[in-house]
Amino acid sequence: MTDPLRRRLPAAPRIGALARLRDRLEQGEFLRLRSRFRRRRFFAFLAVLGPGLIAGIAGNDAGGITTYSVMGAQTGYALLWLFPITLLILAVVQEMAARLGVVTGQGLSDLIRDSFGVRWTALAMLVLLIANLANTVANFAGTSAALEIFDVPRLVTVPVVAVAIWALVIFASYRVLERIFLSISLIFLTYVVAAFLVRPDWRAVGEAMLSPSLSVPGVPIATTLLLAVAVVGTTITPYMQFYLQSAVAEKGIDEEELRLEQADAVVGAVWTNTVALFIVVATAGALFGSGIVLETAGQAAEALRPVAGDLSGILFAVGLFGASVLAATILPISTAYVICEAFGWESGVGKSFRDAPAFFVIYSFVLFAGAAVMLLPGLDLIGLIVASQNLQGLLLPVVLIFMLLLVNDRRLLGRHVNGRWRNVLAVGAIGVVVVLDVALLGAGLLGAVGIDLG
Repeated sequence: MTDPLRRRLPAAPRIGALARLRDRLEQGEFLRLRSRFRRRRFFAFLAVLGPGLIAGIAGNDAGGITTYSVMGAQTGYALLWLFPITLLILAVVQEMAARLGVVTGQGLSDLIRDSFGVRWTALAMLVLLIANLANTVANFAGTSAALEIFDVPRLVTVPVVAVAIWALVIFASYRVLERIFLSISLIFLTYVVAAFLVRPDWRAVGEAMLSPSLSVPGVPIATTLLLAVAVVGTTITPYMQFYLQSAVAEKGIDEEELRLEQADAVVGAVWTNTVALFIVVATAGALFGSGIVLETAGQAAEALRPVAGDLSGILFAVGLFGASVLAATILPISTAYVICEAFGWESGVGKSFRDAPAFFVIYSFVLFAGAAVMLLPGLDLIGLIVASQNLQGLLLPVVLIFMLLLVNDRRLLGRHVNGRWRNVLAVGAIGVVVVLDVALLGAGLLGAVGIDLG
């Protein structure tokens, strides 16, 4: 008995060593497989990336940049605490639009028509058409204001940009167009660089983001409140959600890629609010307390040059130009998508003019009408921007309520309907937007009859 036992005893450590070696090999193989899986998921995400990011960034148009610039110049860092709130709201709304587009394969106006009837749809389409046309004019104003800093006249900028945008959409495929949009979105990095060139007090920036307050020395509380409402209102606009859902449907993203598209929608919300925050930081660091009164984003770019240096002002102008071109492209496309879907007409950037004539006619009308109005002498641009924001504000609560009802319709979404916590977030986010939007609309109406709340 002793000899066999002696023979076994030395073998035990060898078995243990082999087991450890086997475990290390298995762990290495597991790590390699996990790394390969993550790479595949990353490239799959890049393939899906686009609609959510583009829709979010398009919200930072000339009107949005103007609002953020005025906010920074008038209130400094005091209202930066709003951006975590607007980030959450936009992420919730864009995720719902993305989910509706992926699961149903239909655009938002198509679903509204099917679920709520033609009359509601026609009213919403009319308001959206007018508002988007006004916003297109405002974004052509942004392109001209940006290039006027470089002494390029409006009469050159507006026609050239309009024709270039039209040709791009008419002749390019959806994939090409999406890549161009994503490339343009990188221009928004200029605002990040401009903010650092201003050398703001980053400690004060961090404290402001964590300290909600409407009190700004020397600024009436009514003015601060209206700016806060305007920031929330300009972050979420109806055309963003219409475009996002239609783009998801046209791209053909299926349910297997739903989580990736949801991530795309959230990334768009994060990037949009990050850019907005840096615009406020740049203008606050350079202009707050200077006595300079801003009314447009172009004025902000001009004002930054003597205060923060030529490079900061130039970067701000480049960002304004890119943002305005992107929005001036998205707005007519979104309008054409929405109206065609609402009335059952063929639509899609990837289709030919012969296959979708109504889509391209509506797109061309909104684009060139916006450019033509911009060239009219004596145009009240500020009044036009305010009017377009008010029209968007009138439509937004209706659209968001429609979205909430649709995303809870089990016949449409099946197991992808909102759960309890998603509904709590959605109702809370939409409730905040509706209340603030009604307040902004009310302030605009009071201003129209001569009652100044500032």
